[in-house]
Amino acid sequence: MNSANLGVAFWYKKQSDVSYYFALKEVNDSLLNENTRLKRQLAAATESDVLKDSSVIRKELVNDSVKSVQYAHYKYLQARVVNNSIQAASNFITINRGAKDGIEPNMALVSGTGIVGRVTNVSTHFATALSILNTKQSLSSKLKDGTSSFVYWEQAAGPDKLLMKITQPEIKIHKGDSVFTTSYSTLFPADMLIGTIQKVFIVKKDNSRLLHIKPATNFRNMDYVYAIKNEFIEERRRLEDTTQTQQALQKK
Repeated sequence: MNSANLGVAFWYKKQSDVSYYFALKEVNDSLLNENTRLKRQLAAATESDVLKDSSVIRKELVNDSVKSVQYAHYKYLQARVVNNSIQAASNFITINRGAKDGIEPNMALVSGTGIVGRVTNVSTHFATALSILNTKQSLSSKLKDGTSSFVYWEQAAGPDKLLMKITQPEIKIHKGDSVFTTSYSTLFPADMLIGTIQKVFIVKKDNSRLLHIKPATNFRNMDYVYAIKNEFIEERRRLEDTTQTQQALQKK
């Protein structure tokens, strides 16, 4: 009797394990949807400035001296990574979301832990993105104290190292410090984690420092990412392009 009960319990556990395995996708999708909702709420809360204006007086509202001005509106769309390269000079990622899902060129791509890259090409059901592991572009970045510079990548560094140069010798830098995106970037939201400082090297010829940064995203193992759309980005780019054109004409 005991042996029979043990046998039944064994097979019930096997059945439960199998059911749990096939339910993982549904659970995972549910968690991704919840993460996406929370990221949208966080973006809406942080991408705004609160302005005090004592000159604004409205009798119908007693406490109307505070205005909230939103300067960016980010939309998050989750996707699964179906291809990822890390050995080339310009690496790219393929995701299983495309135009029918709302993916567009120049949308930022981030993981659950840090930044990933920029969407470049879109088909109906898929999209490819240029990884930050590429030698063709640098990224506006800053240290935790606000010191700004650019993060870049060299192929010889491999997928586990980014580089950043700091020219100000008075800036204090420590191993383990975080590096973030800045508001100057037209691609990523501000204050997204790029990585953490692993090593600091002094460049003798100009007394600058070269930082080795461990990416916050594990590019060797990416399953899910988020595509981010800044709904105000085109307006900003058109305005900045117009200003640059005007300045060029004035110089002539």
